[in-house]
Amino acid sequence: MASGVASTLLSQDQIQALRSIYAGRLVAVCFGAGVDSTAMLVALRAAGIRPDVITFADTGGEKPETMAHLDAMNRILLGWGWPAIDVCRKVPMASTGYADLLGNCLKNETLPSLAFGMKSCSIKWKQGPQDQFLKGAKRGPSTRPPHPLWERSILTGQKIMKLIGYDCGRADVRRSKAIKQSDSDFDYSYPLQVIGWSRPDCVQAITSELGAALVPVKSACFFCPASKHWELYWLAAYHPALLEQALKLERTALTGRHSRFDAVEFGATWEAIVRGADRFPSTTTTVGLGRSFAWNQWARVNDVVNGEFVVHRSAEAVARFVLMSQSLRDADNAFDSRGGKVTQIHSVTKAQQMELTW
Repeated sequence: MASGVASTLLSQDQIQALRSIYAGRLVAVCFGAGVDSTAMLVALRAAGIRPDVITFADTGGEKPETMAHLDAMNRILLGWGWPAIDVCRKVPMASTGYADLLGNCLKNETLPSLAFGMKSCSIKWKQGPQDQFLKGAKRGPSTRPPHPLWERSILTGQKIMKLIGYDCGRADVRRSKAIKQSDSDFDYSYPLQVIGWSRPDCVQAITSELGAALVPVKSACFFCPASKHWELYWLAAYHPALLEQALKLERTALTGRHSRFDAVEFGATWEAIVRGADRFPSTTTTVGLGRSFAWNQWARVNDVVNGEFVVHRSAEAVARFVLMSQSLRDADNAFDSRGGKVTQIHSVTKAQQMELTW
């Protein structure tokens, strides 16, 4: 980043706003490896705010592009003279038989908690490991000493301020309001909201300061229940094996011992409806990774998989998946779906047009 960039990237008012809040504080950046958190680092650099530590929580289910982005950002941070990103992982007890969130779900035959409207998977696999990285852990498989920043916090009586990359979009503003500004261990703040940046502002900042190649894909587990249809098509196009793993996870949970699916209520088994019906009957029961829709059924109805739920991999199929992904995503997600080079088709059949409205 060239000298003098701060005057063009941020106004003096924005610089002053950031400095007035963060200068002199013990600062820990919670890096999500997506557009917002990447732009947050760019904004902090422009304002002359250097974090003391940057952490990223790896659930074991991140997309390959996200992990590659971490490596790319570490090269950027090295050039800035900033600390590298510390990757934090939950370490389960050996007796559990799994090492990550996907394994947890498969072993227990359940879906990620978000599929049931809860957030425990994020707390357990993201927030917890990052907290333990700073505070340390006295026992268990994650045993580790406190980070020097935490020790300095205890010594000085000054709380660590955690910076989170929520932007000024409605969804992120709603999320940030649901979090307390402070708890017994940390203060929390949202630099992008301080300077008034929305998602397009973040994309523009990354592009201008780091280059378009550093605008990352959306950071989330490849089996995230919050995924939209365009994201499933993206996964089918670029990572069919990962989509197959997600479909297996869903089938295991919805036909397993903890299934909330009631065959009496639905009139057929979950598997039968997935294979033979166009959609699920109206119900308040979670029917799949998408809560109100099953990924397996979506994949079957939209000819993403064959009869054995193996993702189609022909050039024509991949091109269709790319087209559908691009067609279905909204403007706010336009820069969240980068991937490898895939031959694209530019005409949409009547059947595909109907698919867009499904």
